[in-house]
Amino acid sequence: MAGTASAVLQRSPGCLDLVELPLPPVGPDDALLRVEACGICGTDVEQYTGALRDSIGPASPFVPGHEPVGRIAAIGAQAARRWGLAEGDRVVVEPALPCGACRECRMGRYVLCAGWDHYPMSYGFVPAKIPPALWGGFADHMYLHRNSVVHRVSDAVDPMAAATFNALAAGVEWAVEVPGTCAGDCVVVLGAGQRGLACVLAARAAGAGTVIVTGLPSDRHKLDLALELGATAAVEAGGGDVPERVLALTGGSGADVVVDVAAHDPTTVTDAMAIARRGGTVVLAGLKGGRPVPGWISDQVVLKGLRVQGVRAVGHTSFRRAVALLEADDGPAHRLVTHTFSLPDAARAIETLAGEHPGTPPVSVVITPDPVPPPPPHPKETPHGFNEAKARRRA
Repeated sequence: MAGTASAVLQRSPGCLDLVELPLPPVGPDDALLRVEACGICGTDVEQYTGALRDSIGPASPFVPGHEPVGRIAAIGAQAARRWGLAEGDRVVVEPALPCGACRECRMGRYVLCAGWDHYPMSYGFVPAKIPPALWGGFADHMYLHRNSVVHRVSDAVDPMAAATFNALAAGVEWAVEVPGTCAGDCVVVLGAGQRGLACVLAARAAGAGTVIVTGLPSDRHKLDLALELGATAAVEAGGGDVPERVLALTGGSGADVVVDVAAHDPTTVTDAMAIARRGGTVVLAGLKGGRPVPGWISDQVVLKGLRVQGVRAVGHTSFRRAVALLEADDGPAHRLVTHTFSLPDAARAIETLAGEHPGTPPVSVVITPDPVPPPPPHPKETPHGFNEAKARRRA
């Protein structure tokens, strides 16, 4: 395909340039995506600042963006048959690019794939020196490798809402799939960021009877949103009394499932162990920056019979179920999106998510190649999805 794509190229920490990159020819087994929107998360912030440079971040220039949604601009015949897609179809693209041959891929755990020479091969992380350079969602077009994992999304879903698919999939994976959450369970989510709020949505969709979320005082706007999204209680962390306050809300019995998505603070690990009921499950999802857990006593795991599970990234089933949540009537995913920016403002978008600019506190931030329209008004909704505008129409 002749022509060029506008793309954001990160040359070094804190240095983003808007450049033109050649559009690659589309062969029989690959495709080209016309990006409509790309969500960003804390990983994008760490990429931008260089915090990932020594671990999983590429050392050479790259196009960031691992949460893209868009429409198929061109597709080869074999790829069309394999994915069941045609030009114009809207899809979301999983970040991971499985090699398909390593042990983890063969076992179905492709998010742990280490079979590429340029590890990891994940959208938004691949160096631009690897052709065709368009390996990220901070662009108006993105290359789709034959090993891409894509999910078709209804045209009825707003692309800005669809850009929350990665966060929603994490909520499904961490709060439902991994712990096996059942109807009526008590779920506690430690951390009220994007993924924490997604855990609230997923747990409620799975039928959890009680969902309690905790966050810092600076997260008050997120805690309030958690209540609007269906959490039954929101607890401000402070004073070291989180386990006691949460246990009081459960009548002293503790939680069936505790999901720790809090970043950097290792004390939430011990809080999770204290909050979980006997025989409960603790899911550890928040990275602590290599910090040790103070005062952790492994006997607590043994004596309470806890199941403790670490999670990394998200699997195929959870992405599929996240798309189903997006496509559900009155889906609340749009409530997560607080800011949108165009490609030239990518740096400000990332800095906004990091809390570096005054104004409306962020929850989810989305980048779009197109000029940013004014946000449409959303009908007021209650935690259970009651839509006042629809109720008035019915009356």
